[in-house]
Amino acid sequence: MNLEEICDYAKRAREYALLGSYDSSIVYYEGVIQQIQKHCQTLRDPAVKVKWQQIRLELTEEYEQVKSITGTLETFKSEQPTVTLASQLECSPEDPVVWPPPVPAVHRNPVPLKRPSTGVKQQRRDSPGLQHRGTGVRGQANPKPERPGFKDTRGFKAKDDKGKKGAADPGDVELKKFDGAGYDSNLVDLLERDIVSRNPNVHWDDIADLEDAKKLLREAVVLPMWMPDFFKGIRRPWKGVLMVGPPGTGKTMLAKAVATECGTTFFNVSSSTLTSKYRGESEKLVRVLFEMARFYAPTTIFIDEIDSICSRRGTSDEHEASRRVKSEFLVQMDGMGNTQDEDPSKMVMVLAATNFPWDIDEALRRRLEKRIYIPLPSAVGRVELLKINLKEVEVADDVDLNLIAEKIEGYSGADITNVCRDASMMAMRRRIQGLSPEEIRALSKDELQMPVTMEEFTITLTKISKSVSATDLKKYQAWMAEFGSV
Repeated sequence: MNLEEICDYAKRAREYALLGSYDSSIVYYEGVIQQIQKHCQTLRDPAVKVKWQQIRLELTEEYEQVKSITGTLETFKSEQPTVTLASQLECSPEDPVVWPPPVPAVHRNPVPLKRPSTGVKQQRRDSPGLQHRGTGVRGQANPKPERPGFKDTRGFKAKDDKGKKGAADPGDVELKKFDGAGYDSNLVDLLERDIVSRNPNVHWDDIADLEDAKKLLREAVVLPMWMPDFFKGIRRPWKGVLMVGPPGTGKTMLAKAVATECGTTFFNVSSSTLTSKYRGESEKLVRVLFEMARFYAPTTIFIDEIDSICSRRGTSDEHEASRRVKSEFLVQMDGMGNTQDEDPSKMVMVLAATNFPWDIDEALRRRLEKRIYIPLPSAVGRVELLKINLKEVEVADDVDLNLIAEKIEGYSGADITNVCRDASMMAMRRRIQGLSPEEIRALSKDELQMPVTMEEFTITLTKISKSVSATDLKKYQAWMAEFGSV
């Protein structure tokens, strides 16, 4: 079946569902879901494969709704007529002379209420407003049993209270879900929320310069998925990459590009995620994090400002709990490395970023096998950054980007973004100067859309200075000369 037939089957399935021919609609849904699964097995590009899987999940949700409507209609047909109150009174036995003692409330068996599972309730449960709602105390005291075949907002299939599996969907289209048996369910739910399911929408082209860093990240994450037979043995993928550099040079942007472009499961972890006020729970969070990463492999764990979690051990101000968290983190990183016979497509890579590499523990520095320096943008990179930041703004003809790039030498990427932002707002400031609030609100959008001139850039550069000093750059260069691994 080609792509045109897949689109035609999906269109027919939806049309039959709207017309009320649910049986025919179910047949078409089953066929198109199976064909999409076969088509995904032939794809090599992980980004395209992820998009097809998203389409398959959307069709599966529609298929489940049609099935729930069919089940509701069947329950209406099978309902028996209710017995009237008069007939119950006629058949009721006579009152006894002595009534037995009442049964205590705690020993009474609750009568289960049988309610049809309508599509409206499932739609309410799948609404975006309920996706990230935590589990309160009331929910723990009186949990509601889940229905077999129910799917949560991530597309995972839940199990009922008896452990029975629901009706199998065609083509086995459900994504796998981490089994939290043996762990605290609250810890698992906490880490599930740190999986980046939404697309950060940052691509490689959105990052100016930094070609060496892009090349290394492609080699560490993308190429092992494309060439699994090559990345084995001594050529196994890197299990840890540390990005070092001054603030505002694009380390976090590179991590967002990895989450967008590489198609792996991406964990965005911060120090608040792995910190708990309860004794021993922080170490459990670290262990559950790596267990989930191995389960959802291939996985990338991004830890921003890793020096706040794994600083140097043995100092006088180090707390006992912090020492245990560091030890658990080091143990999990050493145990997660791919062996020579392991499939590279099941890799787990730790991507870390820091502005203080000299504060990182020595053992962690050894486990982060690649340590790359993210420098300040070069002359070519500064021109590219100016073009990227000004692509949505009209620029006057007298603006010379090469001249501006020479004047902002030593500025970081964040500093250049601030310069462009301030210069693009100066025309608006001059336009509203002296106007009342009513006159400002009456201005049209076209009156404020004025081109950015060279004079405005000159004035902006007198107000905004660079944020990175030459002394800091020397410290980074000295550290990279001693511990760098590019």
